[in-house]
Amino acid sequence: MRPFMTEALEAIADRFHPREGIKAIRSLGSGNVNETFLVTHEGQGGAFVMQRLNTNVFDRPDLVMQNLQALGDHMERRLASPPPQLKGRRWEVPRVVPCRREASPWIEQNGEFWRSITYIGAATTSDVIRDSAHAQEVGYGLGMFHHLISDLPTDQLADTLENFHVTPAYLQRFDGIAPAPDRLGPAERDACAFIEARRQGIDVLEAALTRGELHHRPIHGDPKINNVMIDEASGQAIGLIDLDTVKPGLIHYDIGDCVRSCCNPAGEETLCLDDVSFDMELCEAILTGYLSVAGGFLSDWDLHYLPHCIRLIPLELGLRFLTDHLEGDVYFRCDRPGHNLQRALVQFRLTEAVEQQFNALEQLVARLKQQPNPNL
Repeated sequence: MRPFMTEALEAIADRFHPREGIKAIRSLGSGNVNETFLVTHEGQGGAFVMQRLNTNVFDRPDLVMQNLQALGDHMERRLASPPPQLKGRRWEVPRVVPCRREASPWIEQNGEFWRSITYIGAATTSDVIRDSAHAQEVGYGLGMFHHLISDLPTDQLADTLENFHVTPAYLQRFDGIAPAPDRLGPAERDACAFIEARRQGIDVLEAALTRGELHHRPIHGDPKINNVMIDEASGQAIGLIDLDTVKPGLIHYDIGDCVRSCCNPAGEETLCLDDVSFDMELCEAILTGYLSVAGGFLSDWDLHYLPHCIRLIPLELGLRFLTDHLEGDVYFRCDRPGHNLQRALVQFRLTEAVEQQFNALEQLVARLKQQPNPNL
């Protein structure tokens, strides 16, 4: 974190806590969507997170806040009688910090939308998986999150990002902007050919939804490794953050994205495609942790499509990176020309690595399904 105390930020923070009690304001995290600050102050809790929401991404921030409040209220009720899987463990839920004077839980200032949420202390996030024990905790964290909201009616949540993670919709957008092959460079042509070769299976989850094999549930929407909080003392997962993407959807989007972000040790920013791989041991640890908590509400169809979502989500993200590259880098933040194209190629290489182990993935899910577990 770096100091970022300014008169403008102090004025906004004063709307949530008296200015005279504010001791410091520092930038927090490295997100690509919202501006985030940690406000430390003299008072109960001692700190809160203050954010400027990116209204270019979330054009209905009021609905984002409604979802956050509905989720927090539901989790609070569930945690009043914690599930047995939480015995002896800590679990935290970010809650909305009310404004001091306004009736609304957020403020609008100079055309900007600001809100504050509680700060989860004595916990950290990580951009890379350290080992299998860490991976299992990440899986547990996502599983506990899904478990606690599994009975939250989806009609209580707004769809704040229409078609988010709906892969056929991303393909349709790609088809609308893809240039003729003779206008592309070699790497761009290879990337487009990669998508073309997988066009037929890109609706695997949405088709299952249409047939009634899968169903919408509340989801996190962006459960990357660095959105899972790990207790500094115990090393245990204690909650998920960045809840702006909470909405109705398929839990397979969450599972696939979690595995995708954890099981390529080279990371999505690597410049060497030969370093990209899919670590089956880390995948097993994540799914073991996840199913130890979430297995009780998963159907046979849910389990059947786990290998499919693990393959699909890196393909989907690669498609999104490639589309953004072809559109001129208008969505994802880039550091250099061709950055999004390189990101796409990394995700496509990861997709290939998953495809090469797809049978092993199916066997893994079948084995985990058969393991003795009171929740399965």
